[in-house]
Amino acid sequence: MRYEKTDNMLQLALEMQAARGGLSLKDIEQRFGVGRRTAMRMKDTIMRNFPQAEEVPTDERIKRWRIPAGVLDRLVNFSADELADLKMAIGLMETENLEREAASLDGLRAKLGALMRPEQARRVEPDLEALLEAEGLAMRPGPRPVIGIDVVEELRKAVKGCNVCVLSYRNREGKLNQRTVYPYGFLLGHRHYLIAYHTNPKARSFALFRLPNIEKVKVKEEFFERDPDFSLKDFSERAFGVFQEEPFDVVWRFDAESASTAREFQFHPSQTMEEQPDGSLIVRFKAGGDVEMAWHLFKWGDHVEVIEPKGLAKLIENHRPSWKALP
Repeated sequence: MRYEKTDNMLQLALEMQAARGGLSLKDIEQRFGVGRRTAMRMKDTIMRNFPQAEEVPTDERIKRWRIPAGVLDRLVNFSADELADLKMAIGLMETENLEREAASLDGLRAKLGALMRPEQARRVEPDLEALLEAEGLAMRPGPRPVIGIDVVEELRKAVKGCNVCVLSYRNREGKLNQRTVYPYGFLLGHRHYLIAYHTNPKARSFALFRLPNIEKVKVKEEFFERDPDFSLKDFSERAFGVFQEEPFDVVWRFDAESASTAREFQFHPSQTMEEQPDGSLIVRFKAGGDVEMAWHLFKWGDHVEVIEPKGLAKLIENHRPSWKALP
């Protein structure tokens, strides 16, 4: 609890310097979720420990206080988690075709990196690299599952530190089991998964664990060595979505009416596109997960023909609606 109070005071000092118009007691109450008296004590502590702090002259009846610019500059730092979250936000903007906004935010990221002291950057860089690799896999829009924030935070720590974890994991039948794993990263999409090496003698392989099904994480003091031959990117790209199956050749033909819309999509990182004389478009790629492909193809109705594989063509046969509007 004492550490939390110290953290709050440092955060308040930084925010009082960042707020050029100063902070009022009401601002402190709302920002830190405290009562009026606690906000007054926090403000008084800052004024006592930072003699440079001053009351801001305003035309309002509400008093505001600030710390002049430059006083706390050497206390400002950026964690690997903060920089990774910023990088993830940039990736999400890029997937939503917000290229200008993504470029602007990437410029801010570069400026923050330039402000970091060399020794600080050296400390943060390994954790940042691990987080970016772990979380920069697949950002697809859609409904978001309910996931315990404590679960995610513990797993992120374990990914950075290469700690062995014990998961309290509820399987599809509703039974709660203990799973000892080596956490490598996350696969984010319509369903969110942990990618981890499952140490059970019957498994001994990399597997996906649904984050909403993880009820508790115990991070052990035991460490594991990451497999240098395992690539999170390659693992995720084996699938069309998240279902891990042996990849197969996929060939789809979009009719002339839907071809212009289909050109705007990246169905898979390995895809190629071939324009046809009749205005149609053929898309080829290699991936597993025919059920997830079928789910996606339903959105295109009868505007798409599955040439390969034959099993997928049979799976969606007579199930596609005739859409007037395309995805």
